[in-house]
Amino acid sequence: MRILFLGDVVGESGCKKITDNLSEQIEKKKIDFVIVNAENAAASGVGLTKDICENFYNSGVDVITTGNHVWDQKEIMNFIDKENRLLRPKNLIEPAPGKGFEIYSTKKKVKIGVLNLMGNIFMKKCENVFQASKHFVENYCIKKDFDFLVVDFHGEITSEKNAIGHFFDGKATLVVGTHTHIPTNDARILKNGTAYQTDAGMCGNYDSVIGMDKENSLNRFFSKVSVKHFPAEGDVTLSGVIVDCNFETGLANKVESYIFGGQLSKN
Repeated sequence: MRILFLGDVVGESGCKKITDNLSEQIEKKKIDFVIVNAENAAASGVGLTKDICENFYNSGVDVITTGNHVWDQKEIMNFIDKENRLLRPKNLIEPAPGKGFEIYSTKKKVKIGVLNLMGNIFMKKCENVFQASKHFVENYCIKKDFDFLVVDFHGEITSEKNAIGHFFDGKATLVVGTHTHIPTNDARILKNGTAYQTDAGMCGNYDSVIGMDKENSLNRFFSKVSVKHFPAEGDVTLSGVIVDCNFETGLANKVESYIFGGQLSKN
């Protein structure tokens, strides 16, 4: 069983790279299940829409996760209540539309749990993520409630992501960070068998400032007159992780960073 997780998709060019290439990559890499964080996939670089979600599903995406920009395109509030393949962070302040965890059944009847969490530091206000995680593992167990568990931790700082990784070690198949848009070089299997990477990176143009137009971003840092952030155009890199899963334990046999196309291309 191979799971591909792709980091934050940025703008129209990021969406196009997925719709043009994902099906071929699934076949080439022998992927069984695909999860994509798409909270920056809208043309403006923030939020996502129903059409984007449906295009991703048609391209081979099984589940879409999000983060702090989940509500930036207001139409998604109605859609998320009707679409169980679209998740928002589970520890958002309740009540909130949608849900942050679901169990999905593959064509081969494999049950995969996907948990979407958001960090507390330098992020929009949400419930304590560590208490939410503790409550989750008290109620769900790998190999009992599902065969495998993937945790998308949408957070700003590496220490918080590291801590969540260690908390879920032995309790999840994969814990992977999103939000900072830069892939970290630390894909590994933790002591108790959970695959981990601090940040999956983004599906966007790396000739940019975390996916946004670099000249406009520099103007903003220098306090010059500028318009709102907008996505950089150009060749896109798909960034993420691939985990090979162990059916006996529900944990990881192998994990590797995934980089395809664009400036970071390895293939």
